Order: sequence, then C-alpha cells, then structure tokens
Amino acid sequence: MENTRTLKDKILLVIKGLAMGAANKVPGVSGGVVAFVAGFYEEFIFSLQRINGKAFKLLFNGRFKSFYEYINGRFLSLLILGMLVSYFSVSKILDYFIQHYELYVWAAFFGMILGSIYYIAKDFKHWNRVTILSLLIGATIGIAISFMSPAKENDHLLFVFLCGIISVSGMTLPGLSGSFILILLGNYVLLLVDSVNALYDTFADMLSGDFSFTSNPERIRDLKILGVFTAGSTVGLVTLSHLLNFVLKHYKHITTAVIIGFISGSLGVVWPWKETIYKVDEAGVYLVDSNGKQIIQNYERMIPDVASSETWIAVFYILIGISIVLALDWYGKRTKKV
Repeated sequence: MENTRTLKDKILLVIKGLAMGAANKVPGVSGGVVAFVAGFYEEFIFSLQRINGKAFKLLFNGRFKSFYEYINGRFLSLLILGMLVSYFSVSKILDYFIQHYELYVWAAFFGMILGSIYYIAKDFKHWNRVTILSLLIGATIGIAISFMSPAKENDHLLFVFLCGIISVSGMTLPGLSGSFILILLGNYVLLLVDSVNALYDTFADMLSGDFSFTSNPERIRDLKILGVFTAGSTVGLVTLSHLLNFVLKHYKHITTAVIIGFISGSLGVVWPWKETIYKVDEAGVYLVDSNGKQIIQNYERMIPDVASSETWIAVFYILIGISIVLALDWYGKRTKKV
C-alpha cells in the first residue's frame, strides 16, 4: 500500500486526518464515520491491529524499520499528523464559540447527534426480539443518564486515563461519538478544550521565549492532565481495535442496536434550551472548585420560546448539524460509486 501512494495521496491522507480529528472532537459526530465514508476505515483498523506482540518484539529488538513497515507506519503517521493539527485548531474555535454562542453550539451538536442516529439506523435491517430488547436497554440507559445530575468535572488522573480510553471509541466504532460520552462523564471541556488550549498556549509562550508558565500551577495541571489523557487514548486506540474486531464479529447486530438506543435516549443531555443551575451554600454564595470554576448542580431544561428569534436561529443550526452528517453519508455513497 505504501509503495503505491503518490504525493497527492499522502496530502489527502493528512487532510482526512484533519477531518477525522475534527469529527472526534465534536459531540455527535464519530471520527470512525469519517474514516468509513472516506474509504480508509478498514486500513485504519488493520494498521491498529498490527500494533501487537510481534510489533513490540520488532521494536525492542531494534528493528525499527521492520516495526514501522509492519504497523503500516507511514499511513498512521500521516493520519495522526492531520489529527493533531486538527485538535489544536478545532479546540480554539470551540472554546470561542462555546463562550459566546453556547445555545447555537449545542443546537448544532444536537443536530449532529440526530443525523448520527439516522446514519446508523437507516441501513439496519436486522430487527428481531434480541435486537429490539438491546435497543430498549440502550435507550433506557440513555434516558436514565439524561435525567441524572450531570457528572461533575473530575481531574483525578486515573479517571482522566479511563476517559482517554473511552474517548477514542468514536474512532474505532463508526456512529459512536467519544466526545458525546465525555459530555456524559462531565469532562468534555476539561479534556478537549481547556487542556488542549493549555498545550497550544505553552508552545506559543516557548516560541516567544516566555517560560513563566512553569510557575503557573493551573497550566502545569492542565498539561499533566493532557499527557495522561493522551496516554489513555493511545492505549484505548490499540486495545479497542482488537476488542472491536471480536465484538463486531460475534455481536454486530446487538452492538448496533444498543448504540442506536443509547444515543437516542441520551439526546436530553445535549438539549440546547437549558439553563445551568450552580451550587450555592446556605448563605446563597456560589460554590467553586479548586480552579475557581462554579460547580454545576444540574440543568433546567426548558421549552423553547417560539416567539424568540434566537429559537429559530438555534433550529437553523440543528438543521446544519443534521446536514453535516447527511453530507458525510452522501459523500461516502458517491465515493463508492466512483
């Protein structure tokens, strides 16, 4: 495969990595969907599965070239390069829009999740008692999570490592958004916005000769969190590719039905029209965590005001979100025909 790739193919592979990385950061859109519709999903999973005992034996024996060729290293390197560039750029954009246009951002996310449900369900023709039961179990879990108080942001390093393992599920399993799961776990902003921005700002400071960040405890904390999260993601990417092969081989239809039910039932988590309720003490003073952030107690979901222009703008963004996923689906069908 590597010997047949032209310079154009390699550039396109980096661009596909950009798209995959961006998709994996947006709740409701799976990086695996991008890989699937862009035509490199099978090679991606194959390459990850080659990171096994034989690969590590080659690496530890100093046979670096053989190791690189065995794991399809050039393909993975170009793809990961695109993902890394995407992570930094998308993180900054998301940070800005979440701060200034929160309603519209969540509306777009809501639309993308609706589109993902359609994408997974449209070609699923294997409904029977077992898959319907699986759908109901997934939906029940999703609905239960929607009515629970949101998980509190948790920066414990072991939990961050587990979040890293879970977050890459969207890269290996088309249709399941790892970012969406991070929202449910309460760590989306911490891991995919704050910590990534901290690394971006650190590089910028170093390039300008400013090393004052070394005495900034919050910056050091965010960098440590990002390092542990990255380690967890790496472990998850390799292990999940092997687990995925087993699950899809033996329980493909059940797994798909559970995912459809779970995502459908969890839509309430990303309902755009909600007001954040923060914890207060007996004196009515807002409680904050160790980093000075107000602690979220719950969300009060509201019925949108149809007389408000903001409501209709948000509906427009929901349609945009749906259109993005449908466009990916259309592109995938068009690519297969060519």
